[in-house]
Amino acid sequence: MAASRQAGVPHPRLPLPEGPDDLVAFQRWLGEAIPMVGALGITHMARQSDSLAWQLALEPNLNDKGTGFGGALTAQTTLQGWCWVTLWLRERGLARDVVVAEASQRFHAPVTGDYRLICMPCDPKGPDLLDAALRERGKGRIALDQKLYCGDTLCLHATGSYAVLPGA
Repeated sequence: MAASRQAGVPHPRLPLPEGPDDLVAFQRWLGEAIPMVGALGITHMARQSDSLAWQLALEPNLNDKGTGFGGALTAQTTLQGWCWVTLWLRERGLARDVVVAEASQRFHAPVTGDYRLICMPCDPKGPDLLDAALRERGKGRIALDQKLYCGDTLCLHATGSYAVLPGA
């Protein structure tokens, strides 16, 4: 049985990767660091270029109407943005704290089956600007875009601003 988390006690960081990041190890660590992750139905994570894609099961995220629960979907978009920034930092050998500063969502259609969530920078220059801010000021922000698709239907579009805090 996994040890339970306690309020006010940070979870140990996952060691930085040597070589390409191991998303399986990251997902396992994520479930330990943030207990609700195990209930979100994430079945697969993949990184490609500047995007992070997740496959998710609808069943653990059902609402009373038999469609996706907006609160769970919102939590997933927020978490995915946090993961995008954390993985981006890890690829650069940086272990830093990341927080969501702002988030908004717009629901377009009900989620009626298993779905995919794709996260990428709002501005293609965003990663370069974040890199420059980290080098110049030791902290920075990036705006990310998350889109949730059920089949070919866009069901949810979210945006978030994520802050990388100064190192200790």
